[in-house]
Amino acid sequence: MRAAVAAALRAAGLGGSCVAVALSGGRDSTALVDAAAAVRGETRIALVAFHVHHGLSPHADRWAEACGTLCAALEVPLEVRRVEVARGPRTSVEAAARDARYEALAGLARAHAAGAVLLAHHADDQAETVLLQLARGAGPRGLAAMPASAVERGVHWVRPLIGLPRAAIDAYVAVRGLGYVDDDSNAHSRYRRNALRAGVVPALRPIAPGYPFTLARAARLQADAAALLDDLAAIDARSACDGASLARSALRTLEPRRAANLLRWFLRERGLPAPPAARLAEMLRQLVCAGDDAQVRLAHAGCELGIHRGRIVVHRPQPASWAQVWSGADAVELPHGTLRFAPAAGDGIAVRLLEASRVTIRPGEPGERLRLAGRPRRPVADLLREAAVPSWERPARPRVYCDGALAAVAGIGVDAAFCAAAGEAARRLEWRPAADRPLC
Repeated sequence: MRAAVAAALRAAGLGGSCVAVALSGGRDSTALVDAAAAVRGETRIALVAFHVHHGLSPHADRWAEACGTLCAALEVPLEVRRVEVARGPRTSVEAAARDARYEALAGLARAHAAGAVLLAHHADDQAETVLLQLARGAGPRGLAAMPASAVERGVHWVRPLIGLPRAAIDAYVAVRGLGYVDDDSNAHSRYRRNALRAGVVPALRPIAPGYPFTLARAARLQADAAALLDDLAAIDARSACDGASLARSALRTLEPRRAANLLRWFLRERGLPAPPAARLAEMLRQLVCAGDDAQVRLAHAGCELGIHRGRIVVHRPQPASWAQVWSGADAVELPHGTLRFAPAAGDGIAVRLLEASRVTIRPGEPGERLRLAGRPRRPVADLLREAAVPSWERPARPRVYCDGALAAVAGIGVDAAFCAAAGEAARRLEWRPAADRPLC
């Protein structure tokens, strides 16, 4: 146990840094924090422990207290963070609790400037994950199960025990005389992992004497295969991906399996999970077959995929409905960016007209028209398209209305009826989309 932890810390280059242990109070994480505390001197780490209090069990407070007692005995600082787990008719409590736990651990790691968070998953957990992924029809990336070391959510996660069986942890806990809490939910067969552990694994062991190591080896081979698929996608992306968008022509010219692999890679590079195979195939079909002027809008993982000038772009959904009254501020914060009313002279909306009107900012309406100075009145939709504004941004591009009349469209111009005369006090519109915010 201690040798495995020390080796993992050295392999990750964590000497001299703060390292955290995700401590539930159960057997595996209790053994991990004990072993990490024993090797912190030789590995030169500063050790802390994080406990996430989900509040799902009536015993949750007792588990947190047990973690406190253990850490006090080991002289390891402990921080407890409480989380709210989303519940709903179509929500898996198990999945929601996992997401809340990892988000909390990531936040704690950032707050403590931890070089890594140690997780107590072991070889039996890895084998069970392979079986669960196999049961849901996962591909190489899913069957690769849990990596020994990975950076996700901006945090380095390390699993020092991934090569050790559960029996080794049991032996370590017995030798060390460690007490631990037992999560009562581990006995509930409604959770798939528990059902598999109770019913499938005992039947599998007699016919697979190398269990769990054979399945752990299979996971490593699948990880290699997934890495090779990523390498292939990176080759295909060299001339097709500019870092923010993907050329649709690349998907059209590649054979279907290779095109699907490239699209899957592109989504992961944007920080999005890969969709299920059937959904990915349908997305690929629409992206490849849509006409050049088609407005494609594919929702995925809280974001959307669209096509702009022959390139596939992942973008945030535009806000559906919003409106705001302008009270004279130099800048107005909107759900999808900032609209500045920059003071100017002879360039923009005349201040005298703004002051004499009730000024509102909101999305546009179908059929609106705008007459730019020296030009005929034209549909706003045409002006936005000619200005190369992506189709998904056009409806929500901010418009300024004076007493209900369209005065200006951000990034397009001011209606001639509201333009300031030469040298007249004006406000020039400057639209700054929220491009610096995360995609989703």
